[in-house]
Amino acid sequence: MNNLNNQKINLVSGMRPTGKLHLGHYLGVLQNWVDLQKSQKYNCYFMLADWHSLTTKYEDTSLIEESIIEITRDFLACGLDPNESTIYIQSQVPEIAELHLLLSMITPNNWAERDPTLKDLVRASNQDESNLTYGMLGYPILQTSDILIFKGSVVPVGKDQTAHLEMSREIARRFNYIFKQEFFAEPKPLFTETPLIMGIDGTKMGKSFNNDIKISATEEETITSVRKMITDPQRIKRTDPGDTERCMVPFPYYKIFADLETRKTVKAECETAQRGCIDCKKQLADLINTKFAAIRAKRQSFSDTQIIEILQAGRQKARQKAKENLKQIRELMHLNYFDKV
Repeated sequence: MNNLNNQKINLVSGMRPTGKLHLGHYLGVLQNWVDLQKSQKYNCYFMLADWHSLTTKYEDTSLIEESIIEITRDFLACGLDPNESTIYIQSQVPEIAELHLLLSMITPNNWAERDPTLKDLVRASNQDESNLTYGMLGYPILQTSDILIFKGSVVPVGKDQTAHLEMSREIARRFNYIFKQEFFAEPKPLFTETPLIMGIDGTKMGKSFNNDIKISATEEETITSVRKMITDPQRIKRTDPGDTERCMVPFPYYKIFADLETRKTVKAECETAQRGCIDCKKQLADLINTKFAAIRAKRQSFSDTQIIEILQAGRQKARQKAKENLKQIRELMHLNYFDKV
């Protein structure tokens, strides 16, 4: 069994704990993580990136602990298995921070300044580039440490995020060159197909935009959110024929949650005014609630105590591997002065 595990590829990914997860996270990330876990090709490390959340939320850290609990509950309910994957809190693996320090010593400052990860983070947080915190400037190096501490070879990303991984590849390459050993693999992107799902207002779904539907939402909360969805802006009256191509939110959801026959029926009835937008939204809410019924039930089955125990076990697994790798890194850098004394 150990030989099989050694042949697996190390895969690292994570999420910042900034609130409960929504349908976009499920469709764009969690489904893929579960598939990768099931494939048995990877040693999967899934991280609650609380240090990363401080780059933009450092003034109010009061919700991080609760978010960690809730996001872990989402992870487990959607199918991540702590017996198959390592689920851990970033700050509980201090070896990541030490590697971050060591890698920062060999990383040119202008690499960090030009990294697209940093630029996207600054843009998303509406911060002034001339007044960046040291932590935000170091975000790409910390992100690299997250991967390399486990000698991660692959990172699941969307095709639009390839550039974000390039700096990690450059740092791994530079480390190997300086210390004359091919110690780190250059982490490669593992491309994932991410279905586009908009928020209920027709813009990008986001926790901070108040336009999402939570994985953990009740049936009634889901119905209320779906009722607010923006439909065909040119359909004024119930008797007006609609156009599913102009429908901003509900019909695109049908493409994800409904089978082909249902989609054909909805399209035909909408475009001949046999059904109104209220009818369409009611059926969509039923589809979403049916899809997530088992996940929501499973979510409720985990107590906070169980969640904490799972995270503690994950910390032990993660630290064991991180310590092994960091010891080798320190040896390569000739920092193991008195380890043998």
